[in-house]
Amino acid sequence: MTNYDMTKVLPHKPPMILIDDVLEYNLEERSVSAIVNINEDKLFFDKSINGVHSTVGIEFMAQTIGCYSYFRNDMKPPGIGFLLGSRLFNCNIPYFENGKTYKITAKEIFTDNKLVSFECLIYNDNEVCAQAVINAYMPANKIDLIGMLNG
Repeated sequence: MTNYDMTKVLPHKPPMILIDDVLEYNLEERSVSAIVNINEDKLFFDKSINGVHSTVGIEFMAQTIGCYSYFRNDMKPPGIGFLLGSRLFNCNIPYFENGKTYKITAKEIFTDNKLVSFECLIYNDNEVCAQAVINAYMPANKIDLIGMLNG
């Protein structure tokens, strides 16, 4: 485990930081992998299912993409990014189980330096349990951000 300070990697503040660590990143391959440890301290933990509902997997994927953005930006403080949507989210488990560690991977498959698409996978004991294509927007500067917000 690498033990990155996730408050420096992601633009979120606890308890919204759901990713526990970055395992590896490869800018040449345009990929990153991270882990999430499911426990009762997680923001979306549901005691009635003893875990985190599978739909939160999209946020696990989005935060893994945020990790990639940090490394791609020379480890500078993270900027704001917007999850535009996902295509083909498929999860074959009803929830992420308490006490388990899940690996999330994200690979950039398209970018025009503002709009970007990633193929994301979540692994449960080395078996893919969730997958999606995630589309995101990262404004290059405050002017782009203001323009986007003002329509």
